[in-house]
Amino acid sequence: MPLPASTERKHHHTREITLRGYERADGLWEIEAHLLDTKPYFFPNHEKNGVAAGEPIHRFSMRVTLDLDFLIHRVDVAMEDTPFRICRQVEVNMKKLEGLHIGPGWLKAARARLPRTEGCTHLTELLTPIATTAYQSMHGALEERRKCQSEPPPPPIINQCHSLASHTGVVKVKWPTFYTGER
Repeated sequence: MPLPASTERKHHHTREITLRGYERADGLWEIEAHLLDTKPYFFPNHEKNGVAAGEPIHRFSMRVTLDLDFLIHRVDVAMEDTPFRICRQVEVNMKKLEGLHIGPGWLKAARARLPRTEGCTHLTELLTPIATTAYQSMHGALEERRKCQSEPPPPPIINQCHSLASHTGVVKVKWPTFYTGER
């Protein structure tokens, strides 16, 4: 169902975010995030003599390489377009995320390793969709690994959203062992 009609308005900014998950031949996984910010009008910028309508303000890419335990092995960042030259200095700082595990508390740990003045707000904001894209990308492999355990634990996705609450019909069909009954 589409959004309801809106009132008359004026377009001021577009942010496009694309994420893709890949399984590598060596057993690791890569999540690539791409962010593009543009405006539909010219605006001043002292380092660029202005930014033309549709010209990228931010055009960033980040690749996070991790394993099925969600351990981050490598982080690569490319900041192709930035509002200021100094912005690119944070590319190397994002490597401080290497060695972290994506999971409960990981965003707090990431912010501790990468304080605001050493990072980029936009790249830091990409960490949440990178985490969810990692889970979506690796879900099948994680489920296969879980099933091979002698006593498989509940899938970690149970109770993480409304549809996957342990009392829903979805869990009853997909994971009957972990179904807790209708409320």
